Amino acid sequence: MGKLAGKVAVVTGASKGIGAAIAKALAAEGASVVVNYASSKAGAEAVVSAIAAAGGNAVAVGGDVSKASDAQGIVDAAIKTYGRLDILVNNSGVYEFAPIADITEAHYRKQFDTNVLGLLLTTQAAAKHLGEGASIINVSSVVTTITPPESAVYSGTKGAVDAITGVLARELGPRKIRVNAINPGMVVTEGSQSAGVIGSDFETQVVSQTPLGRVGQPDDIASAVVFLASDDARWLTGEHIVASGGLR
Repeated sequence: MGKLAGKVAVVTGASKGIGAAIAKALAAEGASVVVNYASSKAGAEAVVSAIAAAGGNAVAVGGDVSKASDAQGIVDAAIKTYGRLDILVNNSGVYEFAPIADITEAHYRKQFDTNVLGLLLTTQAAAKHLGEGASIINVSSVVTTITPPESAVYSGTKGAVDAITGVLARELGPRKIRVNAINPGMVVTEGSQSAGVIGSDFETQVVSQTPLGRVGQPDDIASAVVFLASDDARWLTGEHIVASGGLR
């Protein structure tokens, strides 16, 4: 029996990359998983199929977390399908890099609406259903400490995620709900590959500064999320686990 047997989890932005790996890892430990997607229904259904093939339970649910009605709908789907909610992984996120001279309102709002507002709206909807022992995991980023050039807006969103994690840990702690963040370093995903990050000089620079000498894989992040979701982390809240191979 897995360490998350009987639990129900919502993972936002889970149709690919880190989110997909997290959904599969939670299901492998016995959780029933709501696999949220914003646009890639096929991707989410592929994740659900993979979970089912491995003997797990999952359902794909569409919704844009930056819209209150959609965020509520994602949580409602978990309650309707599985009758409860124990784990929320706020993974939905977008990133764009631009020098300060090129930052626009659209550039700002696109990232803050998804990365920050979306987290708040989904957590607000979920908190009504979370009980003692529940866990919220926010996916932040190592950019909050390494602050790379041309990432002012993206790093700003993840700095907000780190701060919100601390606030909600204090706010929800009296209800015995834990709130933690995981801050990945560079990870090989469809997004980082299509953006040209993987294989670039930037990747080479990052690897050279990483004590473990490589970039991350989605499973590296997923295993840490499983830990935070489980009773193994029952005494942890308000923490930020930097999963970056030692890059600081």
